[in-house]
Amino acid sequence: MEAIDFGPFILSFKLAGVTTFILFVVALPVAWWLSQTACRCKPFIEAVTSLPIVLPPSVLGFYILYALSYNSPLGAFFEQTFGIKLVFNFTGLVIASVFYSFPFMVQPLQSGFEALNKNMLEASYISGKGKAETLLRVALPNIKPALITALIVTFAHTVGEFGVVLMVGGSIPGETKVASVAIYEMVEVMDYTTAHIYSAIMVALSFVVLLGVYLFNQRQNRRIGVA
Repeated sequence: MEAIDFGPFILSFKLAGVTTFILFVVALPVAWWLSQTACRCKPFIEAVTSLPIVLPPSVLGFYILYALSYNSPLGAFFEQTFGIKLVFNFTGLVIASVFYSFPFMVQPLQSGFEALNKNMLEASYISGKGKAETLLRVALPNIKPALITALIVTFAHTVGEFGVVLMVGGSIPGETKVASVAIYEMVEVMDYTTAHIYSAIMVALSFVVLLGVYLFNQRQNRRIGVA
């Protein structure tokens, strides 16, 4: 058995960290708007944001690959204007991961905002705070369990991605070969011992992450007297 190469794990964590940061910035105003609006188009927007949950990763990966490839208007524009390729590199992985993990950030945040006491928000508006200030200084600090859940689940979900990242990024060592893709390749060449080790590491990390979320939420619920 060859020495364990931790490069795919490091790349997975780097991808998950960048994706989680981008999604927090992008999904926060979307979740806030969905939690506050009574617009008739809300169900439509919710359905669109939730699509990555139910779509097969191969379908989502195919459309992202189609939209970002050099033959597409968007891909050609970025490559000709900025010299940036949007597929089969780390940039493509980040873009694909943002789409794929979007609902895992939006939905916990939206649920947390919807559970807030409306009187607290009204008091903030009456005291002169605008919507942005109310979101950042009143609402966000009061949804800590939902916020932690959104961040950690998004991070963990991105670490475990396979189908989308394989279609958009391929398997380029050091650039797009994340841990899930490395495990797939080991199984293909029947290196089951190394595949077991990589898989066991992924299972252990996933368990620790989820245990941390549940312990944190349990402590928060006890603190506020819910459980």
